[in-house]
Amino acid sequence: MKRILFLHAGAEMYGSDKVMFDLICNLDKSKYEPYVILPNDGYLVEALRQENIKVEIIPYPIIRRKYFNIKGILSYCINYQKYSRQLTVVAKREHIDIIHNNTSTVLEGCYISRKLKIPLIWVIHEIILRPKFVFKNISRVIAKFATSVVTVSNATKTHLEKTGYFKKTNIDVIYNGVDINRFNPNVDCNYLRKEWNIPKNAKVIGMLGRLNSWKGQSDFLTAVNMVLKDHKDTYAIMVGGTFAGEEWRKDELLKEISASPYHDRIIYSNYRTDSECIHKLFDVFVLPSTNPDPLPTVVLEAMATEKPIVGYSHGGICEMVKDNENGLLVAPRDTTALALAIKRLLDDETLNKKMGKKSLQRLQKNFSLAMYVNNFSKEYNKVLKK
Repeated sequence: MKRILFLHAGAEMYGSDKVMFDLICNLDKSKYEPYVILPNDGYLVEALRQENIKVEIIPYPIIRRKYFNIKGILSYCINYQKYSRQLTVVAKREHIDIIHNNTSTVLEGCYISRKLKIPLIWVIHEIILRPKFVFKNISRVIAKFATSVVTVSNATKTHLEKTGYFKKTNIDVIYNGVDINRFNPNVDCNYLRKEWNIPKNAKVIGMLGRLNSWKGQSDFLTAVNMVLKDHKDTYAIMVGGTFAGEEWRKDELLKEISASPYHDRIIYSNYRTDSECIHKLFDVFVLPSTNPDPLPTVVLEAMATEKPIVGYSHGGICEMVKDNENGLLVAPRDTTALALAIKRLLDDETLNKKMGKKSLQRLQKNFSLAMYVNNFSKEYNKVLKK
C-alpha cells in the first residue's frame, strides 16, 4: 500500500475541493492510503472525517493577493519555511510515498519533495492571467520541482505551455469527474421552491460560484435583467460565498440585486451543501466567468442533472460543452448574447430537453468519476516507477 499526502489550498467545498474529495474517497484503499493536510478548518475537513480519512490542519501559507507587497512577501517567506519544516516532519512520520499538490497556489510540496526525495504530482486547476509575474514565477517553480504535472483541461495545459518552462516537462490532462449517484436527474428539489417562494410552474435560471473578481456575477445580473423583463414567470438564482476578508463582494452584489427592477425574482444565497438539488431546480445553467475557467466542476454537476449550459466561449467549458449540442456558447463579456441564449432555451422546451439529455451523455462518456479516479491511479503508478 502506498501512502499519498494531499495538500490543498483550503477547506471549503467548491470545485477543486469537491473533486479532490471525490478522488480521495474513491481511491482503491487496498493500494493507496490518503493522508490530508489542510491550511484551515472548514466543510472539507468534516466531510473527510465522516469518510474516515485521516486529516490534519496545519496553517501553511497559500499564495493570495494579500502577499503581493513587501510586508506580505516577508510574511509568506517566514511562514513558508516554518510550516514546510513542520509538514516535512509529518510526511516523514507518516511514511509518505507520494505528494499530491492540489492547485498551483500551494508551494509547500516542493520543500517536502526535495527534503525527503518523494515524488511530487502537481495538479493545476487554475488559469492565472494576472498578475503575470506571479503566474510566470509559479510556473517556473512547478516546472522545476514537479515529478509530474497534471492539468484539468487542455485549455489549462496550453496556458502553462505558453510560459516556455515546460519544454522538458510532460503535462498530462486528467478531466475531473462527477459522482452521478449524487448528481443525477432524479434528485428531489421541491423543497427549494418552498424555501425560496418560487411558484410551482415558474422557470429558473441560475449560477453557482464563489464571489470573486472573475466568476461573472455582474455579467449574469446584466443578462438576467434582460431575460426577466420579457419572461414574467422566470426566476434567477445565484449561490456562492466569498473568501475570508472579501465579504464586501457580497455587499456589492446585494446592492446590484436591489437596484434591479426585478429584484423580487432574483435570489441570492451564500454557500450551500445541497448543490445537487439546486442544479436540479434550474431549467438553464449559466457559467458567465469573465476569465477562462479551467474546467468548472459546476458545469459537470449541471450536466449530470440533465441541464443545458449557457456560457462564454473560453477556457475549459469549450471542452465540456459542444456548442448547439448540449449548450450554447457566446463571445466573452457579450451579455446581450448571453441573455439571448438563455431566452432561446427558456422559449424552446424541446431544445431545452434535447440539450439536457446530451449533457448527461457527454458527462457519462468523458467525465465519469470512475475514469477520473482510474486516470489518477495510473499517474501515481507512473511517478513511483520514475
